[in-house]
Amino acid sequence: MFDAALPGRKEKSATLIGAFKNGGPVTWLSSLMMGLGNLFAGQILRGLLFLAAQVGFAVYMLTPQGGLHYLRMLPGLGEQAQGKVWNEAEGIYEYVLGDQSQLILLYGLVAVLLSVTFALIWRWSVIDGYRALAQKRAGGKADTMKAAAKRLLDSNIHTLLMTPPLAALLIFTVTPLVYMMCMAFTNYSTVGGHLVLFDWVGFENFRNILSFGSAAGREFWGVLSWTLVWACFATFLNFLLGTLLAMVINRKSTRLKGFWRGCLCVTIAVPQFVSLLAIRTMLQENGVVNMLLEQWGLIPQDTALPFFTNTTWARASVILINLWVGIPYTILQVTGILKNVPTEQYEAARLDGAGAVQQFRKITLPYMLFVMTPYLITQFTTNINNFNVIYLLTGGAPQSIENTAGSTDLLITWLYKLSVDQQKYNMAAVIGILTFLVLSVVSLVTYRSSGSYKNEEGYN
Repeated sequence: MFDAALPGRKEKSATLIGAFKNGGPVTWLSSLMMGLGNLFAGQILRGLLFLAAQVGFAVYMLTPQGGLHYLRMLPGLGEQAQGKVWNEAEGIYEYVLGDQSQLILLYGLVAVLLSVTFALIWRWSVIDGYRALAQKRAGGKADTMKAAAKRLLDSNIHTLLMTPPLAALLIFTVTPLVYMMCMAFTNYSTVGGHLVLFDWVGFENFRNILSFGSAAGREFWGVLSWTLVWACFATFLNFLLGTLLAMVINRKSTRLKGFWRGCLCVTIAVPQFVSLLAIRTMLQENGVVNMLLEQWGLIPQDTALPFFTNTTWARASVILINLWVGIPYTILQVTGILKNVPTEQYEAARLDGAGAVQQFRKITLPYMLFVMTPYLITQFTTNINNFNVIYLLTGGAPQSIENTAGSTDLLITWLYKLSVDQQKYNMAAVIGILTFLVLSVVSLVTYRSSGSYKNEEGYN
């Protein structure tokens, strides 16, 4: 037998180090020619599949415009700019496309990810070949493809079911996210004409946007402060007022509970963008609200209330309008929770002489917070990224001439303006990363400090 080191040796842990340590020449050579161990063990189809993967990867990497070409260009992101060159033979100018840093970055990133994937497949092939040789030595026959297929439908069903969604996640989510995150470390923007050919700048964009001394830094800290204030008001006012209304409706003395609940929740049936655009039209300087206030004599003639033209008014307006949109969801959540609070706790509290306020503070509120903490965290993160309410109502206005962000812009709407309107993709990528960090820290710290995390078994 060619793998002379195998006879008389027991199979040990199925790891790469164990395969090289306990395997023989065939196992060692399978690291150079994938699938060799499987071929010697009689697994012809599996060995050919591993070999085909190696050949395909080699062809992809070694072709003139393949992975290796883009890996070499990745550190510099291209050098040749687009232009025209004089052709002496033809006597004309010929336009040269030049390097495109976007494509170099994208294809280089794909080459890196495929290289990592190939490394995992290579490791799998070496270990699988070693196992096949060990099985053949012990029982005289290695597993067939039919036996492997049966295991995929039985003991390894999790592998069969999870591989497609995991692959889709890596291709359609992780790869684009990593690509966009890489933009944060470049000068990809209209500034300096770096839309076609751009370079790596390291952490310069982060230093610029986190510095209190730079214009971008002052804007960032201002927008971040307003984003957190907005998220707190939008989350906790919705929770407070929604809880109050739900408790009033849920009282035994309240009649027509379904009617009142339906009236308050009818906004859910109307598409949000329709409601927001209608309210925006009503609150304009010449909108129906200002016109009615003038007609009723509540404000002087030709003196419209600055709902969207004054910073304080605009911020207060979006917070109040968000209550109209968000309170119905809280009412439905709280109604379901109130119907599940153990009634014996209220009976015991009444026997001990506790009033309505004490019952709410000692029984209802702790139970609600225990159940709703994950929901409140979700609402808080949703409000930080609440693009619709801000963009459809104010568009970030009012906005100073020298600033790229308006007084009501959140991080998410500012990011949109930087990328779509102003084509400052590098700064937009930085904002995206910082937004993710803010959300991650706030969500993790809040959730780990809550009773829902500390006492997962149940409410006491």
